[in-house]
Amino acid sequence: MKQKDYLIAAFTVALLGLLAYFWFSPAGLKAAPNISLNAIDESPINLEQYRGKPLLVTFWATTCPGCVAEIPHFSNLYRELNPKGFNILAIAMDYDPPEQVRFVVKQRAMPYTVALDTDGAAARAFGNVKLTPTTFLIDPQGRIVQQKLGEVDIEQLRNKIIGML
Repeated sequence: MKQKDYLIAAFTVALLGLLAYFWFSPAGLKAAPNISLNAIDESPINLEQYRGKPLLVTFWATTCPGCVAEIPHFSNLYRELNPKGFNILAIAMDYDPPEQVRFVVKQRAMPYTVALDTDGAAARAFGNVKLTPTTFLIDPQGRIVQQKLGEVDIEQLRNKIIGML
């Protein structure tokens, strides 16, 4: 009976390992949606324009404490890695008043691109994002390699990005 249990356990572990391989292998990564929206200065943004370099897309709100806490970390990360090709696109949720978003961007001196998702289409395209912060790391091929609800581990994120540059 014990040998049968060991065989079942070994088979289960092997099956889970195989599933994990296919789930996390590059061919199994989900492509980021090709969204279009406007930056806070009204300039058009298309996610396709970032192809070829790593991109961090973060859905945030001015009233979200975790989102505001991430701003200095993202600003530092952007200043360090943008010269090598890395970009950040912060997408304000549709319930965030544009004037308030512009105020926080100026007040916090956010150096990266901030967009307004006025109709919620970007949030829906990324899997119906409702909670903030929700962050996606997109590789140079346009695939989502990491998704995180809540504040990110900035050092772990930094290391992943450096590995893509």
